[in-house]
Formats: sequence, C-alpha cells, structure tokens
Amino acid sequence: MDGIERPRVALLNVGSEATKGSATVREADALIRRHADPGFDYCGYAEGGDVFQGQLDVVVCDGFVGNVMLKASEGLTRMLVERVQMAFESRLTGRLASLLAKPVLKRLKQELDPVRYNGASLLGLKHIVVKSHGGAQADGFYYAILRALHEVEQALPAQLAKRFC
Repeated sequence: MDGIERPRVALLNVGSEATKGSATVREADALIRRHADPGFDYCGYAEGGDVFQGQLDVVVCDGFVGNVMLKASEGLTRMLVERVQMAFESRLTGRLASLLAKPVLKRLKQELDPVRYNGASLLGLKHIVVKSHGGAQADGFYYAILRALHEVEQALPAQLAKRFC
C-alpha cells in the first residue's frame, strides 16, 4: 500500500513464542503461515516494544489492542516533546542550545505528529473502512481520506481476499 516492495508484517502479541497470545492471534498466525505470500515478509509475532524499532512495516492487531497501542503512543509522544521542551527551558544553556536544535526538533515533531498517521484500516471486510481518530480535526480526516483513497486504488479488500480466503 505504501510503495514498499516487500513489507515486513507481524502480528502484535504478548510474546514472540508460538504458545503465547489469544486463540484468535494464534489462529491468525497459522492462517498467514498456511497462505505464505511472496508479496510480503511475515515476521511472526511482535511485542509492543518491537513496534517502534523500525524493523516492521505493518503490525496487525484487533481493534481494541490497536486503539490502546495508538493512544499510548500518542501520549508517549506528547510527553517526550514536553520533557524535551522543559529540559531546554530549565537553564540558560538549554535555551541557547534550543536555538541551535530548533530546526531539528521542529522536523522531528512534524514526523511524529499523530495527525499524519490518522486512519486505521479495518481489514477482513468486503469494502474499504478506515477508522479515523475520534478527536481528529480537518487535517487528520484529510490523512484518513488519503489512506482510504489509496486503498481503493489498490483494491485492498480484493487483494486480501485473493490471498487469504
């Protein structure tokens, strides 16, 4: 969907061992392994800490777990930005350093802005459904609509059905 030649895909789980997780997660793992697809690299289970390591392109989970993960990630991002700002503002040397670091911090803040990643795709349906964040403003809806349009262009539900049904 995002132009990645061979995306690395994992199932979010409470551990990496085959015996861990709910029956649904273990069934999904078995289904994906049974229908191995040359279009992506299935990496098995991922734990919460694996999500932000840069080793995965797609992490699949149920809606409840995804929502918890999303909100925890947003909260962590806000907290980190606030702490960095407080650290710079706490001393004169920090304020001077912040002037030098301002362009880098601005770019990092933009990259981490959750608005840019608004829109979770609900998979396993016959049609495109992209769930937007409840607190999203117009710019957040814009990104969710872009995601939905891209999925329509790529015929995502048909591709998934062809591979897994």
